[in-house]
Amino acid sequence: MLRKIRIALATLFYVAITALFLDFTGTLHTWLGWMAKIQFLPALLALNVGVVIVLVALTLVCGRVYCSIICPLGVMQDIFAWMGRKAKKNRYTYSPEKRWLRIVMLVLFTLSLVLGGGILAHLLAPYSAYGRIASNLLAPLYKWGNNGLAYLAERIGSYAFYETEVWIHSGITLGIAIATLAILALLAWRGGRTYCNTICPVGTVLGYIARFAWFKPVIDTEKCNSCGLCQRNCKASCINSKEKKIDYTRCVGCMDCIDACKKHGIAYKHVKAAPTTANGAEVATVDTSRRTFLTTTAAVVATSAIKAQEKKVDGGLAAIQDKIAPDRQTHLLPPGSLSARNFAQHCTACQLCVSACPNGVLTPSTDLKRLMQPEMTYERGYCRPECTKCSEVCPAGAIRPITREDKASTQIGHAVWVKKNCIPLTDGRSCGNCARHCPVGAIQMVPSDPEAQRSRRIPVIDIERCIGCGACENLCPARPFSAIYVEGHERHKIN
Repeated sequence: MLRKIRIALATLFYVAITALFLDFTGTLHTWLGWMAKIQFLPALLALNVGVVIVLVALTLVCGRVYCSIICPLGVMQDIFAWMGRKAKKNRYTYSPEKRWLRIVMLVLFTLSLVLGGGILAHLLAPYSAYGRIASNLLAPLYKWGNNGLAYLAERIGSYAFYETEVWIHSGITLGIAIATLAILALLAWRGGRTYCNTICPVGTVLGYIARFAWFKPVIDTEKCNSCGLCQRNCKASCINSKEKKIDYTRCVGCMDCIDACKKHGIAYKHVKAAPTTANGAEVATVDTSRRTFLTTTAAVVATSAIKAQEKKVDGGLAAIQDKIAPDRQTHLLPPGSLSARNFAQHCTACQLCVSACPNGVLTPSTDLKRLMQPEMTYERGYCRPECTKCSEVCPAGAIRPITREDKASTQIGHAVWVKKNCIPLTDGRSCGNCARHCPVGAIQMVPSDPEAQRSRRIPVIDIERCIGCGACENLCPARPFSAIYVEGHERHKIN
């Protein structure tokens, strides 16, 4: 029964979190956005103390059920492990803990956070890894399926579906997502929870907390006949059936061992005394690495606390050349991120904001310093002043919640005019697209020759009024480079 309850809850969480990355309408985030905010690492980086306390308390009471129910990457590994189990039953075996590897990976992860959230931290964070898989691999498939249904519905006169643009945000990020999926699938198929119990920093932290859990699977030495079924069905490889011991730092509370035991020799319960061997001797529970682990965990917590579609066509007759992003000296970050430093320290590169952006503005960075972290680009759309989706869905505090009024007065960058690209000067035709579409009136058209009022008009930018939304850059008809583009600010300003 416990195993069935665990599977039901895990399915619910997995489907709901996956839906957050697939939903391009933005409706699900209103109801299910909290599921992203209760992920351990994003909650820690966002300094959501209440969430962190609840997750730690849950682990102290029930063991590592977070890893088998709430974490989408853990549930995904269980799916691959289940497929492997279908191919070969009773296939697992006990293996000693690779303690040195777990501690080393945790230390490296912590150092990466200390240095401002480097590539290693983004690669190892379990929620972020799953986010990249969902947004880069599953989301395009979902959108293609939606577009297929929209096509069929249109043929029968129904508009229950509408087409949405499908595009690959970043080839590098796509490659990383594919490699991550392949590695995790192979490890889970062959060894179950190998990644969670050797590499994952969240698994290591919660694992050592789970040693002191109130409820845990316990072997009844009187009922156990040493058949080994529990050991051969333990995907965490943490049950030693010969010595009748369970390594609780690696047990993820999946309850598979309880269902596998024919003698009811394993029960999920509270143990007052230390586990004993078959001859009654007390099992030693001294952990020589406890001090190292506690020091490292404290460093992680302290570090976190300190850091606390439109298609472009010409009259429907000919395709216009695609735009090329300008070479910005300072990259653009969405309103609510406060500054480049704050964003880098908190962002886990889960790309939920990229999936939620309705205007095609956010895309994963290909810069090695910010690899996979989202940045803004205006080739496909611009940041509409009334939209606050990214700030609503960010679970890690990299993009703080912001109102429409606050966004309208937040300057994330300023527009820059490029004279050599401007159509009135290059083609001799009137334009003014940038001034007409500027939502804050920061652009005015003035005569190119001050002494000739009838000369072609060119844009003049009020830098103090400009908020950097990118409407001018996106709607500029010049190709491939816009005649006006937005330069980012290291620190956002309030107008």
